[in-house]
Amino acid sequence: MARNPIWKSIADTLAGEIAEGHYHPGDKLPSEAVLAARFGVNRHTVRHALAALADSGTVRSRRGAGVFVAARPTDYPLGLRVRFHQNVTASGRTPSRRLTLTETRAANADEAEALHLAPGSPVHVVEGVSLVDGQPVAAFRSVFDAGRFPELLRHVAAIPSVTAALAECGLRDYTRASTRLTAELAPAVMALALELPQGAPVLRSVAVNVDAGGVPVEYGTTWFSGDRVTLSLRAPDGC
Repeated sequence: MARNPIWKSIADTLAGEIAEGHYHPGDKLPSEAVLAARFGVNRHTVRHALAALADSGTVRSRRGAGVFVAARPTDYPLGLRVRFHQNVTASGRTPSRRLTLTETRAANADEAEALHLAPGSPVHVVEGVSLVDGQPVAAFRSVFDAGRFPELLRHVAAIPSVTAALAECGLRDYTRASTRLTAELAPAVMALALELPQGAPVLRSVAVNVDAGGVPVEYGTTWFSGDRVTLSLRAPDGC
């Protein structure tokens, strides 16, 4: 009877310890050197075992930081009001955001059409990465009418929450008017930001949010990591 290769036995042992709660989602596993000493093997064998756990989605590797137990997928409801911090907090997780770009530029054709602006009108653009328990789950780009919200970027810099920044600009509430979902593969730059392999599956959401009068206020595109977020659609109240 053929025996399992050593790397497979190591992977099974670590997977069992994770399943039993010895390591929790987000915990860092011991280093390759420590694991090699524990199992009496070389680091190449340990690396093979960790790669197998990564392929199964049990762990994730962060360049220069180590190997971590993968978090369970975050339930993310899409409804009339989609608020990242509120959604994640409601699931018992810790949300955060890392902004990578804030700028004012001319709107392209799609942005102008979505926001009901003349082509080339000035818009504010906010880009970044959304994290849950420290793990990147989505990359986003939000576009706003700069004429309506001239101080928006200043508020975003002080409060890295789009909803709170819009409130500071006088917009207390807004709702989702439309959402389009498309599956695609992550290009290199996005994969790096989301700590995914290049070509990993992502789900792109393109949405328009409007104020109480139905006027568009945000044209947003979000790329969700396919294995870290579970999107759920909720019907409006009364439906």
